[in-house]
Parts: sequence; C-alpha cells; structure tokens
Amino acid sequence: MNHYFTDNRQLAQNRKEITFRFSCFKFSFITDNGVFSKEYVDYGSMIFLEALEKEKLGNNLLDVGCGYGTLGVVLKKMNPASKVTMIDVNPRALELAAINAEKNETEVDIRQSDIYEKVSEDNFTDIITNPPIRAGKAVIYKIFDEAYEHLAAGGHLYVVIRKQHGALSAQKEIASVFGNCDIIHKDRGYFVLKSTK
Repeated sequence: MNHYFTDNRQLAQNRKEITFRFSCFKFSFITDNGVFSKEYVDYGSMIFLEALEKEKLGNNLLDVGCGYGTLGVVLKKMNPASKVTMIDVNPRALELAAINAEKNETEVDIRQSDIYEKVSEDNFTDIITNPPIRAGKAVIYKIFDEAYEHLAAGGHLYVVIRKQHGALSAQKEIASVFGNCDIIHKDRGYFVLKSTK
C-alpha cells in the first residue's frame, strides 16, 4: 500500500494545479498522486499558517514533513529574509516542492531526509510540522523529541494536530522534552502547539 510518507515513485502520475490565497499573496501548487492532500490545501495547514502569521518567526526555519511545499513556500514568501529548509522522506513530494518553490518565486533548501537524518544543523529558530499521522505515533513523537537538539536556544517547535489524532497526548510528550508546550490556537478540532527551547 502506498502512503504519502513512503518512497512511491512507481505510483502513476496524475498532476494537477491548485491555487489559493493567503495573506496578500496568491499561491499556485502542483500536486500529484501519492502526496498528502493533493486536491486542496488541507484545513490543518491553513489553520497552522494563520497561527504562524501571528507569531514572530526567526530567520532560520525548518519544515519537517514538507510534502509538496505548502507551509515552507508560504512562510518563505511571507518572510523573504528568512532561510527556509524543507525536508521529507517522499521523493515525489520533494520533486513537487522544488517545482512549487520555483513556481511561487521562493528560494528554499529542499532535502530528502528520514526525519532529521540529513539535518546536521542545531541552530534553527523555528521548526514547524504538520506531522504524518498515518506514519504512526513512534514516528511523529520522534519528530517532536528530536526537534529539541536541532533548535537554537530560545527556538520554537510548532505543531498542528487534530484533537482526535492525539493533540493532548502530543502536548504531554512535547512538554516532557521541552519543559513547556502551549496551545496557541484551536479551530474545528485542530490544535496548534508551541514549545520553546
């Protein structure tokens, strides 16, 4: 069975273009079979972007599980002076992320990485993730737990997760590592969590 968090390059292509507006920008993204939310930008990502727009993000962002690039590309467009690194395990998603970064005139660093495998930096000001829930709790908790060692002092981890997918247990897990984890936004069962190193 193919999942959006696996190497699914053998899956038949069926590319399509989706567009949406956020803040004062219009964005256009190419999606395909085998990536998360290929028909439209998912509600969780939109809620996440709304919450992040109100935050004072730093100048060095990491998007973990970037998919076809929605979060990283939008945040780069809104914060052009920031360095944005986007990672995912899915080669098809990364190919689309590169296309979408160029299509939306943003320069980002895109890497294929199984969680933080290809990430050596420890100075990110912000790590953001809309985690791959279907990958299972062990994977998403590893994303949360290992974020700590890749953040600069005072850096932040931001997570969007639905209550029914374990938002409250995720909050406890993150707090056990960071010593803090606040709910900064809630909407239709989606929680946006924030922790500070």
